[in-house]
Amino acid sequence: MAKQILLNNINVPGLASYEVYRKLGGYSAVEKTLKNYTPDEVTAEVKKSGLRGRGGAGFPAGMKWGFIDKSTDNPRYFVCNFDESEPGTFKDRHIGQLNPHQLIEGMILGSYALGARSSYIYIRGELFYVLRIIEKAIDEAYRNGFLGENILGSGYSLDLHCHPGAGAYICGEETALIESLEGKRGNPRIKPPFPAIVGLYNCPTVVNNVETIANLPWIMNNGADAYAAIGIGNSNGTKLISACGHINKPGIYEIELGLPVKEFIYSDEYCGGILNGKKLKAVVAGGSSVPVLPAELILRTANGEPRLMSYESLSDGGFQSGTMLGSGGFIVMDETACIVKNLLTFSRFYHHESCGQCSPCREGTGWIEKILYRIESGKGSMKDIDLLTDIAKHIEGNTICPLGDAAAWPVASAIRHFREEFEDHIKLQRCPLSK
Repeated sequence: MAKQILLNNINVPGLASYEVYRKLGGYSAVEKTLKNYTPDEVTAEVKKSGLRGRGGAGFPAGMKWGFIDKSTDNPRYFVCNFDESEPGTFKDRHIGQLNPHQLIEGMILGSYALGARSSYIYIRGELFYVLRIIEKAIDEAYRNGFLGENILGSGYSLDLHCHPGAGAYICGEETALIESLEGKRGNPRIKPPFPAIVGLYNCPTVVNNVETIANLPWIMNNGADAYAAIGIGNSNGTKLISACGHINKPGIYEIELGLPVKEFIYSDEYCGGILNGKKLKAVVAGGSSVPVLPAELILRTANGEPRLMSYESLSDGGFQSGTMLGSGGFIVMDETACIVKNLLTFSRFYHHESCGQCSPCREGTGWIEKILYRIESGKGSMKDIDLLTDIAKHIEGNTICPLGDAAAWPVASAIRHFREEFEDHIKLQRCPLSK
């Protein structure tokens, strides 16, 4: 059984309440940290743990904290990115709904480390029912002395606010989130300057994902070495995976990083194999924005090594034969799945969610959707395939934020690995998998 850090008590009745969370050891990390650690020592501990951002990029959390500008007298802010909107990803919602106090405890620890006196949880608008749960938990934390003035007599004070977004995927990008939090349209900012220098209200700011922050209580209670001992290579700790698609056991799983992909898909402990005994065709391993891989490459690298659920192993081979762990949105497709149709669904989403600020993304995502619709509906031509590749190439790396890349990578990888399926659509003037 894999180590459980985030889901250990997730099925305990009433866990969302302060009383139950406290009885299970909740807020002990805050007590220990405020008594025994300076803010810089907390940052050092998180850096030593090897915790990486769990929102998609996988950037080392402690290193990101270390960038914050402490030379200014301006306030500092710690912001939780709860704008979980990556198609195929639904694990942050699970934490917020069932274990909100773990997130709040993590927010207190991160805020203390950064010297923030006001912090924010920015939550996706569609998760308004989760917002109500978190707001209730915040009220309980205030009433019990873990938020507000002079927490536990430590001299440290913190106010925590929960702010709903309006349902824009682009606000999952940290600078667009900051713009939205300030009351503006959620357009990404040009970087540099980075938020650690000029962030919320032009003050030093760190933005971390829900899952990243929820790891902090365990790290401070058990130590950086204990966390770093879990996982493999530079992929330390556990990872929440949202598994869906053609599998027998869709759901949210906490794995130790380094687990073989084959074991994750086929073992009864996790996905339980492919639905109805069908053959595995392809997997999108980290949410819809990462390259799709065919069965032979998701189970083994191009060198024949078993592919592992880790940042390094999944990206082995670059985008020619690898992919990304991303946010852990693990979408499994069997032999009946149409790659073109699925790609059209993804592309329609990215076209709809583009903020329109950058021309390559604003125009290119629309062109991709139109061409894919043409191919899927039996009206495409062979030149459309290379045209898609060319458009994706001109979007990638040419936009302010990664949404352009997110729209381009699935297109390029789908054509690279499943070009024959695109050609069959065009030759037959219909989907070859349709009856």
